[in-house]
Amino acid sequence: MLSEQCGVLNTEQLRYFGVSRSAITANVRAGRWQCVAPRVYATFTGPLTHEARVAAALSYAGPSGLLSHQTAAELWHMHPLSDGPVHVTVPYGCSAVSQPPLVVIHRSRAFRHIAVVGVPPLTSRPDTVIDLAVAEPTARLAMRTLTTLVTARRAAAASVRERLEQRPPRRYRQALRTALDRIQTGVHSPLEELYAVDVEAAHGIPSARRQEPLMVDGRKLIEDAVYDNIGIPLTVRLDGASHLAADVAHRDRRRDNVAEVSGRSRLQFGWAELSRKPCAAAVEVAQVLWRRGWVGPLRACPRARECGVTL
Repeated sequence: MLSEQCGVLNTEQLRYFGVSRSAITANVRAGRWQCVAPRVYATFTGPLTHEARVAAALSYAGPSGLLSHQTAAELWHMHPLSDGPVHVTVPYGCSAVSQPPLVVIHRSRAFRHIAVVGVPPLTSRPDTVIDLAVAEPTARLAMRTLTTLVTARRAAAASVRERLEQRPPRRYRQALRTALDRIQTGVHSPLEELYAVDVEAAHGIPSARRQEPLMVDGRKLIEDAVYDNIGIPLTVRLDGASHLAADVAHRDRRRDNVAEVSGRSRLQFGWAELSRKPCAAAVEVAQVLWRRGWVGPLRACPRARECGVTL
């Protein structure tokens, strides 16, 4: 058991092996053991390894505890390993409470519906994505977290949607469904999600058609967003990083030339301008749409004053 639990045992396990409370106290006072959480002891000195911290957190939470949130994300390789607290989910009614810096306890009303896999027990990939999104302080950040993880292929959109219906969270339920709907209609990156939400939806701009194929020099390229669906030849490209490779730069120049020859308008945005001043990007998109015949109004969003834009 010491080997399986990385040298960590709780008082109930120690009692089973005949170790009395006075023996535990003597080992701790002598510096041979250390108390790492209430009723949980490491039978060695020095810092705990990551595996020992996980074992201690689960031992403290009890037999119903399972790794979740940030810790499950680390084990699923969604996030890098950290020295932060171990996150454990338990059902309502469990007496365990958070014990920083070792463990953060989460309680779930849908505990019996959470899919559990692996040894040590942890939430499934889609359940982990949902937990991380629901833990965000705002619905907007919850949508962004879900989009980031799903579009990075940390979990399949279909499986996340299935789990969302089987164990709907108490908050952000509709926001997460909306994020999945956008992914299904072609939002393939956090930058594309930022454009769809903070530029289009927030300002009343019609939704573009996404991931549109374009033939350039016999090659099929993909445009991030086009507005041909409303009768306007406008292409919006979203670049998450600068293109330094010579072949990529040449491809983009050819794509620009083909657009110009065919009479298409085009705009290009990156993460910096969309995250800092989405209203300014919305104005530029609307100006092209108006010039091309769109008659819709541009709606002011809550960030208009922050962006320094008058709509």
